[in-house]
Amino acid sequence: MTNIDRAARWAVRQTALPTVVKPCLNCSGTRHHPSGKFRVNANGKLLDVWLLMSCATCDRTWKTPVHERVHVQSLEPALLVAYEANDPAAVRALTMSPSLAAKNGYRLDWTGTWDLVVSTARPSRTVLITFELPAPIRVERLLTLGLGISRGEVRRMVADGRLHLPMAPDAKAHRDFEFTIDQPATSRDEVRQPAPPPTPRLRASG
Repeated sequence: MTNIDRAARWAVRQTALPTVVKPCLNCSGTRHHPSGKFRVNANGKLLDVWLLMSCATCDRTWKTPVHERVHVQSLEPALLVAYEANDPAAVRALTMSPSLAAKNGYRLDWTGTWDLVVSTARPSRTVLITFELPAPIRVERLLTLGLGISRGEVRRMVADGRLHLPMAPDAKAHRDFEFTIDQPATSRDEVRQPAPPPTPRLRASG
């Protein structure tokens, strides 16, 4: 990999937590948000841990299983303390966890959860994109925002060898990656790159 100290840096920054999409058992709503709390239940030396979600329509609380019937000694003490203290970092990590979503049969909606920040001190052929959250975002979406060009131009640059990507332009990335460009974009100060409509502020969406 190219020396990252010489690469331009873009960052996918978190602006909100994803919405949990699952039918509510109390109303016709399908969208839930974390309440910011866990529930821990002990039965002898066995523990159940749930992340509490609230329906955005009726506010009904839904318990999302995190651990079921696990031995207390199987959990790191710091993790158990985090659950009992409703640690915000633990709530954030589990709300964004694709594996927890798959385990419990719900979908994560990443719309409106991120912005792209482009930080370049000078023109560079190499760009490192880092992710603060595992939002799946099309590569060409990041490039159109960061380079200020159309999706068609991104694809033309890939086709004629001016833009070198580690994956297809229409692939979705959610982890750090690096790409190179034969004609660097104009140097710019750090600026938040928002998304196109529907919102007036043009916030990016997943």
